[in-house]
Order: sequence, then structure tokens, then C-alpha cells
Amino acid sequence: MSARLLDGHAVAAAIRDAVDPDVRKFTASAGRPPGLGIVLVGDNPSSEIYVRNKVKAGAETGLWVDLQRLPAGASLDELLALVARLNASDAHDGILVQAPLPEGMGKQAAQRVFDAIDPAKDVDGFHPVNVGRLVQGRPHLVPCTPSGVIVMLEHYGIPIARSRAVVIGRSEIVGKPMAMLLLQRDATVTICHSKTPDLPAVASEADILVAAIGRAGFVTPSFVKPGATVIDVGINRVTDPLTVRDLFDAGSTRLADFERRGAVVVGDVHPKVADIAGSLTPVPGGVGPLTIAVLLRNTVKAAATRIVAV
Repeated sequence: MSARLLDGHAVAAAIRDAVDPDVRKFTASAGRPPGLGIVLVGDNPSSEIYVRNKVKAGAETGLWVDLQRLPAGASLDELLALVARLNASDAHDGILVQAPLPEGMGKQAAQRVFDAIDPAKDVDGFHPVNVGRLVQGRPHLVPCTPSGVIVMLEHYGIPIARSRAVVIGRSEIVGKPMAMLLLQRDATVTICHSKTPDLPAVASEADILVAAIGRAGFVTPSFVKPGATVIDVGINRVTDPLTVRDLFDAGSTRLADFERRGAVVVGDVHPKVADIAGSLTPVPGGVGPLTIAVLLRNTVKAAATRIVAV
């Protein structure tokens, strides 16, 4: 069996096409485009790439994207003060603070920042108010990656109701909201993590398997029920030659890329899972584009809601 690849770029394009009329409608009625404030602290290379892609996609969709930068040595108080200014701004409908934050800000810095963002502008969906609404089954602004996965499944007609779903990973950003969204669509959901006994056996019962654990190639064929849909949320930059050779066979174009560049981006799912799964999201080109598309959709939704509220 060779798994059907689920094209994230195509689904993201469909999301953005659906958002376009809403952007034009808002801009015409408000006299300005929806505004997204992105805060980048420090110079993390991966964050630079993510933010650049978000700025580019937002501009292409007709949003006003305001990138605010702070140096790596900025204090948490300085960051919170910037968030407070964006909260008070009428021009900023959505606020996103790019993670991870510098270690010098402390272990609880990210949560304190998420808590400080106005829930009505929280386009990442991480504020406790938005998390609570999601858990209660009346979501407003939903975390972008899990929301994008749902759009992907629906786009390809993959049944969710009455399916067995397993989510590997219990993060606040992906694992927990992903489980909630699946549960609310009538899947029977199991959340697995590092302490789950016999994880491969539990995972192999899933009709829909979501891997969001942050370990390159962790999900091997023994985790996968034949014909299952496997969603790979992982984005891992690998520089170790032994790891890369374990993931890719000789002659693979990905192996050739690694030998040329010295690094390769892979997911949490081992490539050999393609021989077992019925459907599979590739990395790159799977879930990643959906995250940005849903961010834009959330921004437009936040803008429209704020105008109505005013």
C-alpha cells in the first residue's frame, strides 16, 4: 500500500480563497484592512522563517501586518508592555507573539504573555477564555494548527464521526485542542504521551492518528493501523547523519538534500509509514501551510467580531 498524500498547500489555498471576500467586505465597511500584530523577540532562525511566511501570507491576503521586534535581551515586562499597547490599539484586530521566547524571560513567560493578550484579539487561541470556550464546545478563536487539521480531514472527506482517534502529544498548543476538536465531531479520542504504556499498541487502534510529539520519525509502522489516516504535525530539523540515514533509503531525494545542505526538516512520522497508512500528510507541505491559513482566517474573524461589538 502507498498512502495518499494530503496536500496542505491546496487546502490552505482553499481557506485563503474563502477568506478573501470577508477581507474585502471588512475593508470596505471599516475603511481599513484587518490588522494583525506579530511580535518577534530575539533572532531564533526558525522563528524568523515562520514570521516571514506569516507576514508574506497576510499581505497577500489583504491584511495589514505589523511586525514588532524586541531584542533577545528584552525583559518580560517590556514584552508585556508591548502586548498592552497592541491590546489598546484600534488598528490591531489580532495579536500573535511568536514562540519560543528567549530562555532568559523565564519558564512561565509564554503563559504570562498568552494570558495578557486580549481574548478578542487572541488569534492563536491560547488565552484561557478561548481555551475554556473550546472545551465547552462553543469555540470562537481556535488554535490554528488543530483547526487546520480539521479542515484538512473535511476537505478530503475523511470521516471523523464514529472513528477512533489517537493524538500523540498533550501540549496546550496542539495535543489538547486537537483532541477537543475531534471529540466535538463525535470521534472517540485517546490522548497519548510519554507515560502511556505500550504506546504503539494504543496508536495502532486509531482510524485517525495525529502525531504531535516533536521527535523525528518517532511514529513507525508498528504504530499504524493499515489504512489509517496519519496526520504529522511535527517539524524537526535534523542534522545527525545517522538519524537521517535511518529515515531515508539510499537514493532518496531527501537524503540527497541532506548531503547537500547538512540538514533536513522531517516530521514525527517515519517515512516507511507511507507503506501502511491509507492517507498521510507530508512534511514539509502538509499541516504547516494550514496553520498560516487559519491564522489569517482567525484574524479576519476577530476583526469582524470586534467591529460588531463596537
